[in-house]
Amino acid sequence: MNFIESARIALRSLAANKMRSGLTMLGIIIGVMSVIAMLSIGQGAQAAITSQITSIGTNLLYIRPGATDQGGVRTAQGSAATLTLEDAEALEGLPNIVGIVPQVESFGQVAYLGNNTNARILGVTPAYVDTLNASVAQGEFVSETNVTARSAVVVLGAQVATDLFDSGDPVDQSIRINGQTFRVIGVMTAKGGTGFMNQDSQIYVPITTAMSRLNRGGQFRGGNSVSVINVKITDTSLQDVVIQDISDVLRQRHRVQFQDDFQIQSQQDILNTANQITGILTLFLGGVAAISLVVGGIGIMNIMLVSVTERTREIGLRKAVGARKRDIMAQFLVEATFLSISGGLIGILFGAIIARLISGIQMGGSTLNAIVGIDSVLLAVIFSAGVGLFFGLYPANRAAGLHPIDALRYE
Repeated sequence: MNFIESARIALRSLAANKMRSGLTMLGIIIGVMSVIAMLSIGQGAQAAITSQITSIGTNLLYIRPGATDQGGVRTAQGSAATLTLEDAEALEGLPNIVGIVPQVESFGQVAYLGNNTNARILGVTPAYVDTLNASVAQGEFVSETNVTARSAVVVLGAQVATDLFDSGDPVDQSIRINGQTFRVIGVMTAKGGTGFMNQDSQIYVPITTAMSRLNRGGQFRGGNSVSVINVKITDTSLQDVVIQDISDVLRQRHRVQFQDDFQIQSQQDILNTANQITGILTLFLGGVAAISLVVGGIGIMNIMLVSVTERTREIGLRKAVGARKRDIMAQFLVEATFLSISGGLIGILFGAIIARLISGIQMGGSTLNAIVGIDSVLLAVIFSAGVGLFFGLYPANRAAGLHPIDALRYE
């Protein structure tokens, strides 16, 4: 008996029990649907995070405080304020650098009349807009005059402006930051994001104002300490050269030789780390969803064993008229594989529909677009076919191993 004949007999047997075949496929359908939906959500989240990071620019370096020696004991990275405003000024003349923005960070409560919200407060210089690819939607950004005069002015992130003023115009209104009055001079263009990366939940004040009114007491070796120094370079291919130049200047200023008291991180490093984390999360979600595929496979094995029992006399009769062991095995394997592949294809369809329904959902200011990749589809098809073969092998082997005389006697 050739393969085509085995397939014809197998399909005819499945068609004779439509309800049972449909219920058997249901486990595979749910499993594949879950895998496709979870993988598409994970890939969509990865794309959203990547977009958020790259929107700032990939040619950025972040210089952050490192560690210091206190009483002969080395403190943890970032535990000491080892960077100053003067360090940022010393980097101004280095080649291959097109923007330097020292930054002071803190958190506080922002209030306007009866509305209030918590926001991340950034003390920055006017170069922040060009260096970090930001833009102002209303009003203006912090100016050199504001920095020099330590003006009590603030630029609101888009989400903060909405929280405080709803649909009203915030420009020239007075708000309170940690109990102090500031005048709103602008609103940033919405960028979206989630958690710590949500740029719309930030507010911006002149760096000198932040140091004198909101973050007092930040000193290191006689200089005004800063939280981070943002550096924009001309080309990412020159990244290593620029990092070396920056390190040489800071080591000389800080008088360190063996252990740096600062750390330099590139935007590409952050992007790679984010992709690694979201990739692991996507695999985890897919793995959890794949468990239901195994459950569906067990369902196929159970039904195939029942089918072998019900068709024992048929198997004996076919063997008596010359059917070989491999013919019987091929028939039952075709049945199991057809159930799993058919269920897999239907599951892919439903999974894609779920991904389409999820796409467009707003999460923390960002739009989640679930992505159904060709790799996910191929994985689901191959895995569902593998499940059918694996869980159909034992029932097929059991059917093929029946002795024809015993099978004909079976009642």
